[in-house]
Amino acid sequence: MSLSMYQASVPVFVRALDNLSNILTKAAAHAEQQKIEPSVLLGSRLYPNMFPLSRQIQIATDLVNGGVARLAGIERPVYEDNETRFEELLARIQKTIEFAKSVAAEKIDGSEDKKINLTIGGHEMNFDGQTYLLGFVIPNMYFHTATTYAILRHNGVELGKRDFIGGI
Repeated sequence: MSLSMYQASVPVFVRALDNLSNILTKAAAHAEQQKIEPSVLLGSRLYPNMFPLSRQIQIATDLVNGGVARLAGIERPVYEDNETRFEELLARIQKTIEFAKSVAAEKIDGSEDKKINLTIGGHEMNFDGQTYLLGFVIPNMYFHTATTYAILRHNGVELGKRDFIGGI
């Protein structure tokens, strides 16, 4: 049995974002319990030249929105990147999940050979659909969700591997 482009994308994205939402909910509870100003956690970084936690979440959701939209050949949602509170970031994650779920499998299936061209940081990138999904979108989404996990864990939020990968 083969795996379709839809099966390799939307369910993977939804699971990762659901887990990210759960992690962020734990972080908000931790901040409240420990009397930590939420902006401290949301502005935390692993290293000074890395993006803060809030930007990690914004990028992860942008990757999902862009990935689903480009594979389906539809307009991608664009957010303002102005979230400053846990609730706003959680709402952004939820909007992204809803968008991904709203795209029918038929729109994404068969996109393996679709030509996808984008420019990031002044660098032009050209992919076929399968390489874009498996070699760009998924690894980058996991990088930014894992970095979010690491920032929060480093700041004392009680998280474990199961929080990142979810229940099986």
